[in-house]
Amino acid sequence: MEIDTCTLDSLKRGQKAIIKSVDTNEPQVQRLMVLGLVEGTEITHISSAIGGDPMEFKVFGCGISLRQEHAKFFKVSPVVTDG
Repeated sequence: MEIDTCTLDSLKRGQKAIIKSVDTNEPQVQRLMVLGLVEGTEITHISSAIGGDPMEFKVFGCGISLRQEHAKFFKVSPVVTDG
């Protein structure tokens, strides 16, 4: 079950989401898409550094760190698990 969309930088630690759209106007965001951050990908917020930046995510079993300024370019739908 999914709820409304938000941006990737607003996920809480341990929260899973599905990427719904990507703002491709930034060249740095296009580079992140090559790493698998594309529409339909499930992503999990693993942790954040002190102050919240950068943020670490799990994608396809691998860890990837993003700055909050880049995470704002990814719209996601948090996944709500029943139970």
